[in-house]
Amino acid sequence: MRQVTTAKTKLYDRDYLQWVEDVVNKLRARDFEHLDVENLLEEIEDLGKSEKKELLNRLATLLEHLLKRIYVNMPQEFNGWERTIREQRRQIKRAIKFSPSLAPLFDQFFDEAFGDALDEVRKEKGYKSVQFPDTWQFSRDLKAILNTDFWE
Repeated sequence: MRQVTTAKTKLYDRDYLQWVEDVVNKLRARDFEHLDVENLLEEIEDLGKSEKKELLNRLATLLEHLLKRIYVNMPQEFNGWERTIREQRRQIKRAIKFSPSLAPLFDQFFDEAFGDALDEVRKEKGYKSVQFPDTWQFSRDLKAILNTDFWE
């Protein structure tokens, strides 16, 4: 049995796509005995982490551009910021549609994402005179963040 595990691991390390195809074929054939369970579990766990990370990154980008649009008086940039806001909102909505269990994480991730967004806008040289608030001044509700134009 030790040799089988070593061979499976070697395939995983040597050719990831071939390993995926092998796992899929074994699952379809219900050949559970010969699955590379350790690497399969790791990959499934990573999928969940990846979705969470994407939500956090998209929320940070959304908040960064909301901060710019709300507090930075550069009308020539408004259109670009608003396009990014719409795209991040669309992608967050899509992610939650396909994985509804991400929705409760939104509130959990908000402070970290806001901190990241604040760090980014405060680093930008063109915004040194802008006084960004230390805390989000508007509704943190998921629906509001994904639908409200806070600058109006």
